[in-house]
Parts: sequence; structure tokens; C-alpha cells
Amino acid sequence: MMNVKGLSGTEIEYIRKHHQHEITDNQCNSFLIKHIRAPIHLIGSGVVLFVFGDLTGAFWVDSDSLTMQLDLVSASGWYVWSLVRRFDQPQKYKPFVSRCVVQGNLEIGSLREVDVKSGLPATTSTERLELLDDEEHILSVRIIGGDHRLRNYSSIVSVHPEVIEGRPGTMVIESFVVDVPEGNTKDETCFFVEALIKCNLKSLADVSERLAVQDRTEPIDHD
Repeated sequence: MMNVKGLSGTEIEYIRKHHQHEITDNQCNSFLIKHIRAPIHLIGSGVVLFVFGDLTGAFWVDSDSLTMQLDLVSASGWYVWSLVRRFDQPQKYKPFVSRCVVQGNLEIGSLREVDVKSGLPATTSTERLELLDDEEHILSVRIIGGDHRLRNYSSIVSVHPEVIEGRPGTMVIESFVVDVPEGNTKDETCFFVEALIKCNLKSLADVSERLAVQDRTEPIDHD
């Protein structure tokens, strides 16, 4: 059972709903939460983001039906989610990934071969896509092979819209479960994995917020 002490009711609800892992005695698990500031009003061409009271949303014109579309649930998470969901390109925000190759179509069960940058106790990782939910904004990945010590590693990332200081923002929750390697304790293993995830989430925030600022300041290309 993950320790949810000190979390808000909303954070606890998301964790209980989306971050359930089956854990054995020789495994450790934990989660991290990142609040990403995305003070943007425009997400890509023709999509306008807005905040009205406690609601965060977006509207755009459907090019096929020429009708106005409205989304009050997931708009603020679009930018972050567009990065998180790229199972085939984790290097878009993960600083320790140098290369990724996916064979075949991107679907549940797809495998990716990841090359890890030097400086970590790993060189390669073989990973399987367990879940990709574009409605709930959930990605789940399991490591099934490679040159590393993260045996039976499984992670879940969920992305949730929120309002930060009156502007659209995104809450990202990442949880994991992994075997405790021989010679290490559960605390040592969790500390190592959490450090990696913290780096990934910080990079995700940096990239997302930089892209958000660019969309806010650059003119829209209608070509």
C-alpha cells in the first residue's frame, strides 16, 4: 500500500483509481506527483484553451463538420499528454534515453528497444506497452528485458488537468513497482527509481512549459 499521507483528496482519488499494482514480498513500490505550470491559451493551431472559474477547457472548429467543439475535461493535459503518450519516442522528454526503436504498429503489446545514455548502471531496456488510454490519459509500461537491474519493473503514468494560480496546469502522477535486487534494501531501490523519475518529470515539465510559451508567443502557421 502506497503512503498517501499529506496528499489532497483529489490526488488520493487519482492514485486509488489509476495506480493499482500487484506487489510481492520482494518488491518495492512508490509514486511521485508533478504539478506542471502551463500558462497557455493556445494549444496548436486553432485550439483555444481557457479557464472559467474552476473549469479548464478548450474549444476548436472541427474541420470535417465545421462545428464548434468543446472539451471541459482534458484540455489542459493535452500538451503534457502529447509527450507522455509517445511510447515510441520517450527521448522527447526523458533525458537518459538516447534512442528508441519500436517494431510494427503502435498498439497494446508493442515492444520498444531503448538505449540508455552512459552514466547509469544500464545500457539497454526492452519494454512493453501495457495500456495507452487517450480518454483517461493513462500510460502503462512494463520492462521485460535488457541490460539493467530493474527486474519486473512496471509503471503507470496518469495525466490530469488542474488550475494553478488561475491558469491551466497539469498534474502528472507516476507510480511503479519493481523487484528489490539482491544486496539492496527496499528503501535503496525506491530511492534510486524515484531519483530517475524525478529527473524525467522535471524534464517533462521543462519541455511542456517551453512549448507552451512558444505557442503563446509565436504566430499561428495557417499554411
